[in-house]
Amino acid sequence: MRSQGISRRAFLQKGALGAAALALPAAVWPAAPDAGSRRRPNVLFILTDQQRADMLSCAGNPYLKTPAMDSLAENGARFELAYCAHPLCIPSRTSMLTGVMPSRAEWEIKEGKRRNTPADLLPGSLGVVFRNAGYETAYGGKTHIPMTIEQAGFDYISKDTRSELAQTCADFLRQKHERPFLLAASFINPHDICSMAITACKRAQNGESGAVDPKSLPGGLQLPEGATWPAFVEEQCPPLPANFEIPKGEPESVREVDPRPFRFFVREHWTESDWRLHRWAYCRLTEKVDSEIGVVLQALRAAGLEEDTLVVFSSDHGDLDASHRLEHKSVLYEEAMRVPFLVSWKGVTRPGLVDNEHFVSTGLDLIPTLCDFAGIPAPEGRAGRSVRPLAEGRRPDSWRENLVAESRHSRALRTVRYKYTVYDAGEAREALVDLRDDPGEMRNLARDPNSSSVLESHRASLRRAMEESDDPLADQFAIRLEKTK
Repeated sequence: MRSQGISRRAFLQKGALGAAALALPAAVWPAAPDAGSRRRPNVLFILTDQQRADMLSCAGNPYLKTPAMDSLAENGARFELAYCAHPLCIPSRTSMLTGVMPSRAEWEIKEGKRRNTPADLLPGSLGVVFRNAGYETAYGGKTHIPMTIEQAGFDYISKDTRSELAQTCADFLRQKHERPFLLAASFINPHDICSMAITACKRAQNGESGAVDPKSLPGGLQLPEGATWPAFVEEQCPPLPANFEIPKGEPESVREVDPRPFRFFVREHWTESDWRLHRWAYCRLTEKVDSEIGVVLQALRAAGLEEDTLVVFSSDHGDLDASHRLEHKSVLYEEAMRVPFLVSWKGVTRPGLVDNEHFVSTGLDLIPTLCDFAGIPAPEGRAGRSVRPLAEGRRPDSWRENLVAESRHSRALRTVRYKYTVYDAGEAREALVDLRDDPGEMRNLARDPNSSSVLESHRASLRRAMEESDDPLADQFAIRLEKTK
């Protein structure tokens, strides 16, 4: 499908933005951002699905090669402490497009019931803000949000999520554009990795082996020609992670965050070889989407737009990929929460910068960051921060001291040294880990008397953060502030 431009007047005549967005007054085009004589930048936002933060070769991962993603890091900044708002597709994407926490967007209020995005958030959603500032706004690929992509302010140029999407975006970039554009390209992979555990569990339920079938890998993957099993696993598959085992003192409610049977079937039955093959496939699917992103970036350069375009790359959430004998997402472990976040504008952002100091919330910070680079006022009533100063190698006057992430049955607070997680049910509802001394989250300190003061301070900090974000479920995660005996 080739991209087709749609005028603002024609698009609005469709009524796609809804009454709330249509009521927003037309904004005067702002002046160009302070970047020398450059005009307002185009914006290319690239999103993958289920890619954890370390699934980049520029992040030091020796088991895959991601030259397209690496090229963005070469010309810009990579943020190592970037966290999604919620490690699940719909709530995370909703947060990125609205700039509020998923609970504020009423992702799920009672018993997991989904609701449409509140109308009052639509005028401040990403596409609407840029469209009202005079940008051409286009979106291709996976949506998976509780609103239409048109309500979020975009023309939908492709429903494909793979190679066809890459080509459609390349065609869009080659077109003549009278106005600056915001193009969002949302790719599906490495999300295909999900099928490995699901398929294994279904086979076991049918009386077959629940092991990984090397002849039925996800995404059309095949073992290299001549590879023999199990020698291939031993010689070519990534090793198990250091935090492969189940953590000591893990809250029992981890099972309730995502109770689908395949999650704990593979935790209990997969062999080390199964897990290692899963890790190999995850790398190959990441390389697959990197090649598709490469098509888009090559078109950007060929069109002579590289120095006129801000490129931001991220993923909606990560994947546990054998950490704690888990795969998929949902659980508030680091591997599911942390995502890649690259901000690159050649000649403006600091080339090769790696920020491992500042917490970034991709759900809250995406809109303010894009607005800052484009010279557009960020929507009011949002708690996010622009990372532009950081990406340009400047130190802001202040930055957040902690960060909150949500999941259906839990909340987590990340501070400089610790992470505190609380669940809404169970006898042992809390987890406290010292990420400085225990980066793999293998020891729960919540019941350690020596950590009682840290536990109480994190309980209080999380409570304040939930109240500030208007989390409607804050009371479900309240723990009385009493000293641990």
